[in-house]
Amino acid sequence: MSTLRRAVIDAPGREPGVDLARGLAVFGMFAAHLLDTGDGFVWGDPSTWVAAVDGNSSILFATLAGLSLALVSGGAEPHRGARLGLTCREILVRAACIWAIGVVLALTPAPVYVILPAYGILFVASLAVIRLRALPLVGVAVASAVVGPFVVAAIGSGSAPNPEGATISMLTGWHYPFVLWIAFLAAGMAIGRAGLGVRMALVALLVGAGVSILGFALGDPESEILSTLPHSSGMGEAFGSGGLAIAIIGACVLLCRTPATWLVWPIRAVGSMPLTAYVAQLVAWDVWFAVASARDASVTPLAGFRELEPFWPMSIAVLVGCTAWTLLLGRGPLERMVGAIARTLSAPAVAPRPRQ
Repeated sequence: MSTLRRAVIDAPGREPGVDLARGLAVFGMFAAHLLDTGDGFVWGDPSTWVAAVDGNSSILFATLAGLSLALVSGGAEPHRGARLGLTCREILVRAACIWAIGVVLALTPAPVYVILPAYGILFVASLAVIRLRALPLVGVAVASAVVGPFVVAAIGSGSAPNPEGATISMLTGWHYPFVLWIAFLAAGMAIGRAGLGVRMALVALLVGAGVSILGFALGDPESEILSTLPHSSGMGEAFGSGGLAIAIIGACVLLCRTPATWLVWPIRAVGSMPLTAYVAQLVAWDVWFAVASARDASVTPLAGFRELEPFWPMSIAVLVGCTAWTLLLGRGPLERMVGAIARTLSAPAVAPRPRQ
């Protein structure tokens, strides 16, 4: 049984490097949520390097989401005709499910900006470019990374900090503004359309690293439009963090073409169920706060939880739990649920056969 279940993430056609990159993104987001990352990343100060997870982990997630959308819609040969219609319906249902889960999580006490509502909107936006091949998608990604910061700045400058604005921000996941983040989704889709062979992975590593270096070097943390700061929605961050995400994906694909793929198998197991791992972290946080606040009304959900130093215990628990689940049961529970709902609701209606 374990061998059969293990084959779920080792099956032909499944790219282990993508699962590895997703697993790294999961733990990066854990670190961003659970660790005090200080005042920012400084190359010359190793004590600040943990701050590298800020912003970069979520952008890696978005890029991987685009790659996954490209793979489920045909990879290098985009679906056409009726098959494309079925794929688009499944993506719409998945988008609705992810958005709904995200809104529920955003209403809980866990003090994080939940990324899932933005994912749902990005999935819907992806349908506008789902037919495109790699080069046009690269164009969409670059154009969005250049124009997006101006749009975000214009919308942000005209918004008032009122309850209605907060609600709209929560429902749209505006901390991850889709008008810019479509760049990361399109970049990931371009990788999926180009294929994930060794040559493409090497290109992704080198080009991504180059774009990242230029983005961070030419950006200006003091400029709203050119900012390189995490979650600033600046052009420097878009190219710097976006290029870094592409490079990480390329590196992970290359690594998993070596025997080292078995050493990172547990991380790949986490990456095979990122929705489950992400939600489990926030649910655990909410449960802790419910118990702690019942005992002490002065406890705060952020500082109080971080005082427990939960990063390593939670990371190890998720690593062990996802590995055991994969070996015993296969696909992650939330991934299985969303997949089943998508297949059921998107399947074309079958007309009843006439009676003879």
